[in-house]
Amino acid sequence: MSDSAPLTGEPLALDLVNTRPSTGDLLTTPDGLRAWWVLEADRLSEDVPQEVGGADLAAVLAVREHIARALDRVRRGERPRDEDVEGLNRAQRAAPAISEPVWDGSAVAVVRRREGSPGVRLAAGLAEAAVELLADPAVGSIRKCEADDCVMLFLPAHPRRRWCAAARCGNRMRVARHYQRHKGGQPEAG
Repeated sequence: MSDSAPLTGEPLALDLVNTRPSTGDLLTTPDGLRAWWVLEADRLSEDVPQEVGGADLAAVLAVREHIARALDRVRRGERPRDEDVEGLNRAQRAAPAISEPVWDGSAVAVVRRREGSPGVRLAAGLAEAAVELLADPAVGSIRKCEADDCVMLFLPAHPRRRWCAAARCGNRMRVARHYQRHKGGQPEAG
């Protein structure tokens, strides 16, 4: 797994924040957002649209910034800034979730949907996921990857987990430690 590939599989709000690896932002274009959306499609209630526009990207990026700042504070036991809480609330209000009764042919079923453009609906869903994560007692367990050049966040399932992903940073750090042990810090003979 390369550092330029999105880290997925963490809580959805963390996956969004992790679209900013140390190698650069993965969501700089509507196509970048669409590619990430495709990777996360099975976890999102919104279908991936054929085209993603600049306004869609802007809505998601705004939510990402609010999530990142709020998580940074809450995981340290601090109160999130009011503007970040309001930003997440504003994103949810822009496309509120509606539970709609529909007849499925034999009974009434409930379909949850949102109004608005695809990106506004996505941003609302991501903001909702962020609020749920911020309120989860596990938020204090979120860690930053211990690799020197990594900025990824993860919620460890095991207390000894140190890296965002074994294939991404774990192997690289093990190889570096092995190299340092065997090199012994001695200069090469020239």
